[in-house]
Amino acid sequence: MNTNPEMLDFLKAMSDADRLRIIGLLTQRRASRADIVSKLNLPLRDVVNHLAFLEFVGVLCQKEDVYELNDTRLTTLARDNFAQERPTYVPAPELDAPSKKVLKAYLNADGSIRQIPTQPAKLQVILNYLIQAFAPEAHYTEKEVNQILRRFHEDTAGLRRDLVDARMLDRISDGSRYWRVDEGTK
Repeated sequence: MNTNPEMLDFLKAMSDADRLRIIGLLTQRRASRADIVSKLNLPLRDVVNHLAFLEFVGVLCQKEDVYELNDTRLTTLARDNFAQERPTYVPAPELDAPSKKVLKAYLNADGSIRQIPTQPAKLQVILNYLIQAFAPEAHYTEKEVNQILRRFHEDTAGLRRDLVDARMLDRISDGSRYWRVDEGTK
């Protein structure tokens, strides 16, 4: 998973109620540690730790023992971290438009399934997508099928059943062996 440390630090900074109270105070005026401790009724140790983290993230700066918000940096962090377009899954170009639309709607950017559709036509598009993870003429144990499906969604039993019901995967009745059904043998 690709992480953005700057974004994680920003989110951590903004997810603490006391840090938000400090930021709120500093939006009104500059303040020293002692001012923050007395105004917000917080322990000095906590205030020192919060100020250090907020300074590290770049939300505020210290000048002569007085803290003030770095409005420009705060605005930039917020804009850069939240205004970006979220990445989306890009379907294969050879797919028809309705299938592309379904895949974009139901898949995460990494190709995993965000939500399993309940409508049969949309589910069929997702199953067509999933079956590509199985090699033709290869045989799989139930555990191997589950491992492959788990890359896409945690409901491996449901997806495995849907693939079998759609005659895209076949199996021995005891479930000990699965294989992809060839297009010509359906």
